[in-house]
Amino acid sequence: MSSDQQLEQNKREQPVSIIFKTLMTGFVGGILWSSIGWLMNYFNFTVFSPASFIIRSWLHAKWTSSWLAEIISVVIIGLISLFVALVYYFILRKARGLWPSIIFGLLLWGIVFYVLLPIFPNIKPVQQLNSDTIVTTICLYLLYGIFIGYSISYDYLDSITKKNI
Repeated sequence: MSSDQQLEQNKREQPVSIIFKTLMTGFVGGILWSSIGWLMNYFNFTVFSPASFIIRSWLHAKWTSSWLAEIISVVIIGLISLFVALVYYFILRKARGLWPSIIFGLLLWGIVFYVLLPIFPNIKPVQQLNSDTIVTTICLYLLYGIFIGYSISYDYLDSITKKNI
């Protein structure tokens, strides 16, 4: 073996950009937590599923009640979550600890259920939802915010630490 060739175990991995990690965190977070939301609807913890928000708000075809509509909705929420992750990155990436992420998740819940609710005509106002749905969705958004926020902050602070070494 020549000195120009390196063993596979001695090769250095190319660093991944922090923006790419942020986008991956957003997409995976959207897929993961909307899938758990779908599961919560299946077990009747909530009165609506991801497809209730994303697809059934505007389409009333028979297929929108199928598993295909749920999967399409989960993927769409994953794509929307790319934007949410970028918002967190540009505003709160330097934040340390869980509290900024918790507040971010609660703020997202408030935006979706109070500000954006008029664009989802088949979802009842918060005052008309049962307590199981309210508590479950708050918990889902809280965990989503923690997943997104803590992951992005950790990756950002870790990349800064590695640059200083």
